[in-house]
Amino acid sequence: MRAALGALLSCALLSCASISCAAITVSDDLGNEVTLARPAQRIVSLAPHVTELLYAAGAGDKLVGASNFSDYPAAAARLPSVGSFAALDLERVLSLKPDLIVGWHSGNKPSQLARLREFGIPVYESQPADFGMIADALEKLSHLAGSDAAGQAAAADFRARWQALRAQYQGRPEVSVFYQIWSQPLMTLNGRHMASSVLRLCGGRNVFEGLPQLAPTVSVEAVLAADPQVILTPSDARDQPLQRWRQFPRLRAVREDRLYTVNADWLNRAGPRVLDAAVEVCKRLDQARGG
Repeated sequence: MRAALGALLSCALLSCASISCAAITVSDDLGNEVTLARPAQRIVSLAPHVTELLYAAGAGDKLVGASNFSDYPAAAARLPSVGSFAALDLERVLSLKPDLIVGWHSGNKPSQLARLREFGIPVYESQPADFGMIADALEKLSHLAGSDAAGQAAAADFRARWQALRAQYQGRPEVSVFYQIWSQPLMTLNGRHMASSVLRLCGGRNVFEGLPQLAPTVSVEAVLAADPQVILTPSDARDQPLQRWRQFPRLRAVREDRLYTVNADWLNRAGPRVLDAAVEVCKRLDQARGG
């Protein structure tokens, strides 16, 4: 009898140990703990940058749905859509039976993320604001998806490229920059956005970095008063915003012809391709320095 009880106890302990080992816990970008009983098998992404991070972390084969405009890599465009990041189709999300949802803290509506949590689905909130957070996200998301090796390799490569750019451009003269993301109304990004981290890496300074809103509306008069050395706009903008600034020849950026475009998908999405944006932006700022 004692031998039998001992065997049962041993089995129970082994079972508990197994369950403990299987449990996965990481902290998301808001510091919230996300715990899974086992690696996620059905993941839904609620933002394009999240989709890119998941593929880079080796979790692309676990994705069963993504928000609109999740178009990179090419395979992402074939995923079932769950609506726009700002207006999710919650019924569609639930129909995909996800065991993990990766959302966008500043892009998804808090009420919708809260509603998904009410259904007992673990939600990881993504909000990378600097290069280190992107590298960390690659490791954390790969851990949640059981693709640790791929995520760690991607993170190591990302950190190496980031540090190489940092070494190349540190100490260069500062260049003031206005980054226009929208024309009507006139909008930019503040210092807490990943785009400002790119500018800082390249020796640039966002002239509106101190504004409290992540994507604030500004006036033409405010841009004129800031008098940036460089104006950047998305390369896919259809209303030719750079040409509109030429009506203000007293602006330093206009006077010195420092009006440049940048790939907005690379710069605005806090994913691995932000380093491609950094290469592009750093070259532009060097042009502004006369280098």
